[in-house]
Amino acid sequence: MDRFLRACRREPVDVTPVWFMRQAGRYQPEYRKIREKYTLMEICKIPEVAAEVTILPVKQLGVDAAILFSDIMVPLHQIGIAVDLKPNVGPVLDKPLRSAEDVKALRPIVPEEDVPFVLEAIKILRRELDVPLIGFSGGPFTLASYLIEGRPTRKFTEVKRMMFGAPDVWREMMERLTSIVIDYLLAQVQAGAQALQLFDSWVGCLSPQDYEEYVLPYSKRILTALEGTGVPRIHFGVGTGEMLPLLKEAGADVVGVDWLVPLDAAWERIGYDTAVQGNLEPNLLLGDEALILERTRDVMRRANGRPGHIFNLGHGVMPQAKVSTLQRIVEAVHEYSVD
Repeated sequence: MDRFLRACRREPVDVTPVWFMRQAGRYQPEYRKIREKYTLMEICKIPEVAAEVTILPVKQLGVDAAILFSDIMVPLHQIGIAVDLKPNVGPVLDKPLRSAEDVKALRPIVPEEDVPFVLEAIKILRRELDVPLIGFSGGPFTLASYLIEGRPTRKFTEVKRMMFGAPDVWREMMERLTSIVIDYLLAQVQAGAQALQLFDSWVGCLSPQDYEEYVLPYSKRILTALEGTGVPRIHFGVGTGEMLPLLKEAGADVVGVDWLVPLDAAWERIGYDTAVQGNLEPNLLLGDEALILERTRDVMRRANGRPGHIFNLGHGVMPQAKVSTLQRIVEAVHEYSVD
């Protein structure tokens, strides 16, 4: 068993494993050349190209895990939701889903028919990778936020209007999204994914009370449904410092920590019986290398050599980052030892 999977299970490792969210993307010249030929959705839907993009940072950076190159909106697009992945914007819907009638558009997913290209990319990657492959899905709240708002937002006004003003419609949407996510992730495991990450990136816009009432039951159902697969389950959100114990309660094996809470404080809140992933500030990658390495070592010091730490950023790699910077971070993490 390799160091990434061992760390997910809080077992001893030779060095701390490291990978990066959004570790394939626009910061790579090779990826930018591929994007000259294909749209983002086209890359996601051509297994050989998705596999090529997934493998590229593994070879470049020396990371300890690969994450399938795809987009959280792919399964919704494939069940008939008209979503456009606009460059430099994100998912955009011409007609957001805001009524009980709209929610009926969320039909069940049949992965073998709706997303066969995702499953084929996973099979290709399992043949070609020498590190574990992480599959993923958007979490139900984050998916709902794009469907309801119709585009990325910082205010989540329409989401909360539905949550608080039309709770029956909210529950129906979350029920349907939960079933879609479960079936999508189970199919990824069956195709060969060796770990799974649930990206509920935007739940940090909620209070702990509202998260517990309106989101936690659905995240818990997803993670419980995946328990029997035996693969590690990672749960991640941004701005979740006050609800880290609730993210743990949802049932993940690993809780992702953003950069807003020091890793040692976050791990104490979560509990040492659960692995943690994180948590270097992503924008630090745009700064001075000496500062980047100092902060990298600070994260490692806060982990204190405790089994169950996976080094990552507190969110995804910025497009302005340099390949050489990420390479140096990987080297520094691998070289680090607790005094």
